[in-house]
Amino acid sequence: MSSTASIWSPLRRHPFRGLWTSGAVYFIGNAMQTMAAAWLMVEVTGSSLLAALVQTAVFLPMFLLALPAGVLADTTDRRRLIVRGLSTQIVVSLLLALMVVAGWAGPGVLLFFVFVSGCCTALLSPAWNSTIADAVPRDELPQAITAVAIAFNAARALGPALAGVVFAQVGAGWVFFIAVACVLTMLQAMRRWPPRPHPASRLPAERLWGGTLSGLRFARHSRMILAQLVRTVAFGGAGSALWALLPVIGQRQLGLGAQGYGVLMGCLGGGAVAAGLFIGRWRVQVGLEKVVGISCLVFAATMVIAALVPWAWAVYAALLFGGAAWMATMSTFNTATQTSAPPWVRSRATALHTLCALGSFAIGSAVWGLVSAVAGLTFTLCLAAACMAGGVLLARPFPLRMGAQQEVTQARPWEELFVATEPDPDAGPVAVEVGYRIRPEDQAAFLEAVTELKAFRKRDGATFWRVYRDLSDPAHFAERFIVTSWADYLHQRARATLADQEVEARVRAFVLPGEAVRVQHFIAER
Repeated sequence: MSSTASIWSPLRRHPFRGLWTSGAVYFIGNAMQTMAAAWLMVEVTGSSLLAALVQTAVFLPMFLLALPAGVLADTTDRRRLIVRGLSTQIVVSLLLALMVVAGWAGPGVLLFFVFVSGCCTALLSPAWNSTIADAVPRDELPQAITAVAIAFNAARALGPALAGVVFAQVGAGWVFFIAVACVLTMLQAMRRWPPRPHPASRLPAERLWGGTLSGLRFARHSRMILAQLVRTVAFGGAGSALWALLPVIGQRQLGLGAQGYGVLMGCLGGGAVAAGLFIGRWRVQVGLEKVVGISCLVFAATMVIAALVPWAWAVYAALLFGGAAWMATMSTFNTATQTSAPPWVRSRATALHTLCALGSFAIGSAVWGLVSAVAGLTFTLCLAAACMAGGVLLARPFPLRMGAQQEVTQARPWEELFVATEPDPDAGPVAVEVGYRIRPEDQAAFLEAVTELKAFRKRDGATFWRVYRDLSDPAHFAERFIVTSWADYLHQRARATLADQEVEARVRAFVLPGEAVRVQHFIAER
């Protein structure tokens, strides 16, 4: 990854600039709708739990739909997926606006329509994110991701502030009408700059369930992706307390109205935007772990200040630093995830990051709202701050890093595939045996090297993997793994990366001179 490229370098590319601008408008509309729904819920019910559940209704669909949406983005027409999602969201948001204006929007109606709108966002997000990634070269991808994060967090700052003004001056209904116009803007941009079609492939198309399992398997057996997802869950779950309880902090702790709540949200978003301007250089200078560790402690301090300090100006200042910490951490996790996933699974990896970030956010919002209703606002925020600070300890078992080029570049298989009769794609399970003949003095080193293949085989599709020694021939070792179907095995062969081949080359270097590695394929009959 380039360490010197400007954060604005992707914006010099016209397609990216158009997608980025429309995305920023879309984010603003969503932020306005969320703020209006949350504040309207507080006005209608006075319940901190129901106000927190608005955040859950917004982000829970990501938890439920992000991974299936990622599979669809990796395997189907992304343009059609995005356009249909946006069209549905326009209809839903327009209905909600009309019901609010008519006075028919009670707590149940608000939560239902906000939830359905969130489902539309969840279905189109992985496809839109991969479209953004395709619009720039790989060496500009970190800057592009940060630019999108700036737009998203600027929307968090500007959207609630605008919504607060509109809410106070002309009522909640007009906030929802503006949100509809923002969705229309993104729909028009997608028609003008559609995503590239997926490369043509002779392999059987992945199905939804199989593709979902492939994405989960990849995340489970990729050390880089797993570490980033675990850290994202911990950070998002603890930090959701501040975001979910911000309406309560504004109304009860600081005595603010709708506009004041908009300023609180604006401070979080403004700090995030400011952090986006220098986060890339800071990551290069101090490393990923220091960025995340410092940011966790800063965000924990922000929650303590929001819990204990009754002065609005002090809370505003703390939220600026909290927003910067949130941006620094989440953009680091997102960049590390997208740079560590090869193209065949990138949308699913992005979806899993979204699932972990917003799923933990949605569940955390509900949990912290319930704790607040039982134990009080101050105790809840201090407890969440302690959890946030404790997340720093995850650095040792789950270290962070970005993927290298050879770790995401797919390679050609070692051997051509020779079978007497091509099985049906759904036939299986398929057992693959790779035979090696190894000198006695090299066997310990060989076993250590071949064990590294386990993660690669299982990450790309194997459900079982072992290495066996031949009792009748001490020099003969067999690596065996099982794949669910013939189609899954064909996909597995195509997913090996250049980094995987480097490891396999070290394994094959132990083979006796003059001997060849023998690969055999077996398909289950009974």
